[in-house]
Amino acid sequence: MTSFISCFSLLFLALITFSLHAEKDSPNIVFIFADDWGWGDLGCHGHPYLKTPNIDRLAKEGTDFYRFTVASGVCSPSRTAVMTGHFPARYNIDGHFAWVPSNQRRNMPDWLDTKAPLLPKFLKKAGYATAHYGKWHLANDMIPDAPFLTEYGYDDYGSYNCSGPQMFVHDDVKSAIPFMKKSKESGKPFFINLWIHEPHTPFHVDPKLQKLFPDLPEADNIYAATLYHADLRIGQLLNALDEMKISDNTLVIFSSDNGPARGSPNSPITLSYDSATGPGYGIGAAKGITGGRRAYKGALLEGGIGVPFIARWPGKIAAGKVDKTSVLSAVDLLPTFCELGNVKLPKSYQSDGISQVSTLMGQGNKLRKKPIFWRMSAPWPANQAKPDHWVAYAVVSEQWKLVLNKDQSHVELFDLVDDPLESSDLAAKNLETVKRMKNLLQKWLSSIPPKPTGNVFSGLRES
Repeated sequence: MTSFISCFSLLFLALITFSLHAEKDSPNIVFIFADDWGWGDLGCHGHPYLKTPNIDRLAKEGTDFYRFTVASGVCSPSRTAVMTGHFPARYNIDGHFAWVPSNQRRNMPDWLDTKAPLLPKFLKKAGYATAHYGKWHLANDMIPDAPFLTEYGYDDYGSYNCSGPQMFVHDDVKSAIPFMKKSKESGKPFFINLWIHEPHTPFHVDPKLQKLFPDLPEADNIYAATLYHADLRIGQLLNALDEMKISDNTLVIFSSDNGPARGSPNSPITLSYDSATGPGYGIGAAKGITGGRRAYKGALLEGGIGVPFIARWPGKIAAGKVDKTSVLSAVDLLPTFCELGNVKLPKSYQSDGISQVSTLMGQGNKLRKKPIFWRMSAPWPANQAKPDHWVAYAVVSEQWKLVLNKDQSHVELFDLVDDPLESSDLAAKNLETVKRMKNLLQKWLSSIPPKPTGNVFSGLRES
């Protein structure tokens, strides 16, 4: 009997030790999500004049993944995918959250459901300290009865484009650093969504930083100074991690919610005002580039959804590597972060994505087996000013990408392995592939609810 008790005690101690070891091994995670930052808007991606030394540092000390796509060509759906691991159409979030009449007219909810499966809630349950700093836009500052961010699983937050007080737009990293220090002191790993404003309009440019680019035309000068300001703050974050001696156990990812915004040619440089972030320069100063990808923000071609994705975790993710073949999606982030955080996901939860831990560690696959789907509103025939902004549906399966207009009367097919810039339509030569992918799309669309459900409607709605 004594021997049995001794063995049981040893086993119990071993389980406790394993549990503590597992929690200790859970990395800190900082997910930096920029707003309208084009794939080409980085020094490390060959931009001719932008200076991004701190993001370039992340690429030098980590891996630069060239084939990451977000879940939409606009903001709110992309953020929904990060938070839920689901395609945003499952929540009827196909566009940005605006004021209530606009949401109602577009068959959208007024905010993301707090009862949805949520990344911060999963990580918090696993022992993480959770925080959100920066843009929200899973509701809107014009919807005063939207839930506060604490209802989504955050221990702390400072935000804008949300209900309640609006955080000053440049206080994101300034707010994150004390939270990191507090979490370290408490012995808890931390997860931070750092959703920065740049380079969304209005451009809240610092005149002192404009002096660093004296030879650029005014619009380019504003754009360069705005992005440099964001990069400076990212540098402050990286330096803080170094000073706290926790860089080696912190995964830092830099990405963007969609491709760059562009106004019409020769748009004037004027001041504009945002109710959440204040005054700044308008769309005339938007000079983002896509690195040769087709279209811009608001499109489901690669210029609208193919964005930067740079991951650094010293000693775990290869330094100075460029991965041009592994296909990652925004819906993969929840299962990936949860695997890293030793989260046991509920059996009832089914992600639209896959865990990409092995891909981050350098063992990605050239072809993706699990399809990726997109849906958003798009004009047909295409607007002459934006000839590539007509795609209402898209499917990626293995090397193929199929894009369709809103009544599915027109399709184009691309081989993204051989043609990542979508320059050659292969639909006419691959009719069986088109048919197979259209069937995939129809099956997926049949799983999408016809309208939003749950406690997701403002009291400001008209009956």
